[in-house]
Amino acid sequence: MSGSHPSPRTLAEELRNRPDDDLSALLRSRPDLLNPVPGDLTQLATRAGTRASVVRAVERLDAFALQTAEALAIAPDPCPYDTLAGLMTGDEEASGTDSALQAAVRERLPDALTALRAQALVWGPDDRLRLVRTARELLTPSATRPSPTGLGPTVAEAAAGMSPGRLQEIVTAAGLPTTPDPVTAVAALTSLFEDREAMAALLDGAPAESHAVLDRLVWGPPYGAVTAQPAPHLRWLLDRGVLLPVGARNVVLPREAALHLRAGRAHRAPEPEPPALAPATARDPEMVDRTAAGQAFTALATIDELLKEWDLGGPPVLRAGGLSVRDLKRTATALDTGVHTAAFWLELAYAAGLIASDGEADEQYAPTPAAEDWRQLPAEERWVRLAAAWLAATRTAGLVGTADAKGRTLAALGPHLDRSPAPEVRRRVLALLGDLPPGTAVPQDAVLARLRWERPLRGAAQAAPDAAPDNGHAPDQNAAQTAAHGAHAAPQDLRSRIALWSLHEAELLGLTGRGALAGHTRALLETGPDGDDTQARRAAAAALAPLLPTPLDHVLLQADLTAVAPGPLERPLADTLELLADVESKGGATVYRFTPGSVRRGLDAGRSAADIQSFLAAHSRTPVPQPLAYLIDDVARRHGVLRIGAASAYVRCDDDALLNEIMADRRADGLRLRRLAPTVLAAQAAPDALLEGLRAMGYAPAAESAEGDVVIARADAHRTPPRTAPAPVPDGPPAPDATLLEAAVRAIRAGDLAATAERKPGPEAAAPAPGRLPRTTSAETLATVQAAALTNSALWIGYVNADGAASQRVIAPVRVEGGFVTAYDHTADEVRTYPLHRITGVSELADDAAS
Repeated sequence: MSGSHPSPRTLAEELRNRPDDDLSALLRSRPDLLNPVPGDLTQLATRAGTRASVVRAVERLDAFALQTAEALAIAPDPCPYDTLAGLMTGDEEASGTDSALQAAVRERLPDALTALRAQALVWGPDDRLRLVRTARELLTPSATRPSPTGLGPTVAEAAAGMSPGRLQEIVTAAGLPTTPDPVTAVAALTSLFEDREAMAALLDGAPAESHAVLDRLVWGPPYGAVTAQPAPHLRWLLDRGVLLPVGARNVVLPREAALHLRAGRAHRAPEPEPPALAPATARDPEMVDRTAAGQAFTALATIDELLKEWDLGGPPVLRAGGLSVRDLKRTATALDTGVHTAAFWLELAYAAGLIASDGEADEQYAPTPAAEDWRQLPAEERWVRLAAAWLAATRTAGLVGTADAKGRTLAALGPHLDRSPAPEVRRRVLALLGDLPPGTAVPQDAVLARLRWERPLRGAAQAAPDAAPDNGHAPDQNAAQTAAHGAHAAPQDLRSRIALWSLHEAELLGLTGRGALAGHTRALLETGPDGDDTQARRAAAAALAPLLPTPLDHVLLQADLTAVAPGPLERPLADTLELLADVESKGGATVYRFTPGSVRRGLDAGRSAADIQSFLAAHSRTPVPQPLAYLIDDVARRHGVLRIGAASAYVRCDDDALLNEIMADRRADGLRLRRLAPTVLAAQAAPDALLEGLRAMGYAPAAESAEGDVVIARADAHRTPPRTAPAPVPDGPPAPDATLLEAAVRAIRAGDLAATAERKPGPEAAAPAPGRLPRTTSAETLATVQAAALTNSALWIGYVNADGAASQRVIAPVRVEGGFVTAYDHTADEVRTYPLHRITGVSELADDAAS
């Protein structure tokens, strides 16, 4: 791996020896290193070692690469490859070691190292492997913080601060000769613990109870508690340094002793291979496709129902933002689903830009203008828009109803629902299922186990567990591990919860049946993270279209005043039928019921009885039943006989007997009617209240305008102003494209050339230190540049641009005139012109560097 170059002394030197493709891969996997573009490889290496960047890189390692990094953190620095392999596999001759597991670890270890090198977390040749300093600080155990491996501090770290006399007592009790100073005493004790045979001989003389204590400490956490008067078996371990004090009452098992007890293994259970997606269940692929398409159609119908429910204006917006619990329950009832599922549909419609708040004084939710455009699209394109919005959204509906860090309940459509890892988790869940053979399903636990292996998300902050009372045993291991890793339980748990929610939400959308994905889902996964790949979206729509049911243009009218739609209806037919009848039940077939109120609703909308009957006859595969025809004619005969207009309000009717009947009805007392003329009654109630009051009494009045014309009652749809869909919250910097990567690598290489090129010292002053801008007078600068233009030689210059940003460049001057120098800039790989007054100084390159 080291190649023909000498062993690098720094990470920057190793990066300098890497090909451009490797640098591009590093910048692609760690895009935070590109903001801004480093000036040279030294800046790149420095930025790659910052804590925030290293934490992000470590969190994106798979379990085995992370275990390899953890082993390097406890290994000598630098670490030979064989030493690392020993920490990962353990002693070959150790009893109970799985030889197959050892072989798998040895086989996968080079790949793990390659992954760490690609992330610039490990550098150096195989005989001198180094973990970057920040990563070592994150993963190395200390006297107060155990490692994720369960190992504690070294003998030297744990014994720091012990009195020289106590160290000599331990050395003597361990059977070693006394030493002249504490340093040699610690070294002698370390050598004893690392000597397999000598350590085994020492522990052979330990009491059985001592072995029991060590068995509980060996895999971590390595801490325990003792009293002022330890039990004899604990005293035996303390006297020989097998347990070392870390405070007044706490003790620790040193790392070297723990590694001996572990047969040299850094990890109890190395994970070289990802968990298998098993057990698998075979299903009919065609059935999976049909089921997914059916669920996709149900998703469209649900969103359409939501838009109709909020067509005249939805529920109000809470002062803190979002939907109240009561309104969420009402929406769930209207959609005939559970509260959590209703929250998902709301968030999906919001993510797709179909609903939003109207922004008015009494703010409420309503469909957006884009909702009308969406409803006019073919079914497959409507579905693609929903699914693409779900894949890209960072808003997480599963959080609705939970509490945030301040104890506030998170509301649907409210703030604080964004979780940046959500899009990546959703795509990875679908990709894992898509890799299965067609018609194959696996349990969700298997999917979660694979996701945890791919992104264990272990951090560096760990706390030492509280010590247990001295009872001759170590503290409870499970409780201590929970305390040690408690700070990281939440992120890992959140990722698992997002994966669980994703499985459920994908099923609701028809994206998956937890098995082989249909073609439309596979095509959709080809879209970019922002879901704007038009070609892939068209492919997804084309794959889904044949699987969706064909909309019908007919219904079946029945004698019980119902109409049965045996499948989805074409939109104009469905809209008209919902105007003339009430939906009684949904499912594979939708049942509509005609009532006097529903027929009157159609008449109020301007349709006549003849129009309604001709419409039903044209769209029914069965004749219009006589009871339905009688119902329509009866309601139409009474509709509009009474006229309601605005005085305060009045009732007008040509049949004075009917007006007498109304006046005699006690139910009309609240309307406070009085006769103005034989055919006119006046009321003190408002026209709409009078209209509803007479309808409640069984009449069918019609509203009329000031000119005496019948007012056609059409509900005015409420729409928000144009709104854009909520922007996802990015999970770190965006991934750079190929053009940016190529330009960045070229700029870094050129800047590195300028920073490292060997210079000729000036006649009166030494050459500037590497990385420092040269300083020369204006006269010297002009003379040197003119000479270089005549001799076609290259120069190293310091340059300050108009924004005050300083940089180093290697140029080959071509022409000097008018206060400007025209030169070929090796840094930018192009010819440029520079004002001489902005050049801070120049220096000639050494002959070998110039060549």
